[in-house]
Amino acid sequence: MTSGQAGASRSSNRGTNWPTAVASLVVGAGFLALWFWLLPPWLGFQFDTLGVARWRWIAVLPSVLGFAAAVKCIWDFGWTGHGTPVPLAPPQKLVVVGFYRYVRNPMYVGFFVGWLSLWVIFGRANRAALTVAIVALAAAVLFVRLVEEPILRRMFGAQYEDYCKNVPRWLPRVRAWNQ
Repeated sequence: MTSGQAGASRSSNRGTNWPTAVASLVVGAGFLALWFWLLPPWLGFQFDTLGVARWRWIAVLPSVLGFAAAVKCIWDFGWTGHGTPVPLAPPQKLVVVGFYRYVRNPMYVGFFVGWLSLWVIFGRANRAALTVAIVALAAAVLFVRLVEEPILRRMFGAQYEDYCKNVPRWLPRVRAWNQ
């Protein structure tokens, strides 16, 4: 295939990426909205912005960046992987672009950073909130280890194994992995 044909092939594939990318965003937005509806009451957030100490607002930046990273990863699932983050409609291709080149679970990491930052802003740490946060974190870790990773190993085999050897699960690499 000539470079012109390769370019034409890539541009013709772009039309097929849009439906899965949009579906992924819809599913991801629904998931994020569900957690924005469920977590604040569980974690004791009260949206009284006037009562928030000024120094706490510094956490707005990591919160926005964390949630933005999660949304970007949701987009990548649809655009690159031709699927969604939901196990019922998983990606058809291994997603190793964007933040996935630094950490295997950037959607979870972004989501966690976003919520942790909101917690700092609203300052509502108490025993019940900590318990909920620890249970949610443990559930996410177990879900990744016991459900997601075995499915990805079956779907993508050696390609996923190579990815796992080079990209850490939770703490990002300093430099992007180039396959």
